[in-house]
Amino acid sequence: MQISPSILSADFANLQAELDAIRSADWAHIDVMDNHFVPNLTIGPLVCEALRKHGITAPLDVHLMVKPVDRIVPDFAKAGATYISFHPEASEHVDRTIELIREHGCKPGLVLNPATPLSCLDHTLKKLDLVLLMSVNPGFGGQKFIPNVLDKVRSVRKLIDASGRQIRLEIDGGVKVDNIAEIARAGADMFVAGSAIFGAKDYKATISAMREQIVAAK
Repeated sequence: MQISPSILSADFANLQAELDAIRSADWAHIDVMDNHFVPNLTIGPLVCEALRKHGITAPLDVHLMVKPVDRIVPDFAKAGATYISFHPEASEHVDRTIELIREHGCKPGLVLNPATPLSCLDHTLKKLDLVLLMSVNPGFGGQKFIPNVLDKVRSVRKLIDASGRQIRLEIDGGVKVDNIAEIARAGADMFVAGSAIFGAKDYKATISAMREQIVAAK
């Protein structure tokens, strides 16, 4: 079970201190938005590269909310991404994009929005290292968790277990201390948290509280 703070919610005027404060986390999540595929504009490969130069050695979990997606994949791979996830709606050829990510030395993930059908996994799951389920509609941080996504988590957990492969099941959107246990029980094993961590007074204490809730859910 891994916790991945989303730096989208960090204070970018004080980013170095913000990064130092989340070093107890397992991963770092990078939300990339293009103001085209989603209604917001965020960060690019230079920020990913800066995290590595700052000494962040944890896996960098890059979530691409851009269209078209293939053009930007090599840039994030070069910048130090570990996982690169994308939305099937943003790719003309989903299988090709998966292979492109792997060819550039990263682990591919597919992102499903709340209304995206699970049929997108029918011919892709065996090639993935991560499935990211959005529990909000992408574009902005600080949104409320959509409870219906828990059924989707349970369904994808069954698919992953049946595949026999080590595929991460990640949840992103509205994850907080008071609901992370329920999400873990549904079958997620990676948890993206933005405002719940960066909006807290003590980041480390919040991450620890999340871990305690996950352990209690087992």
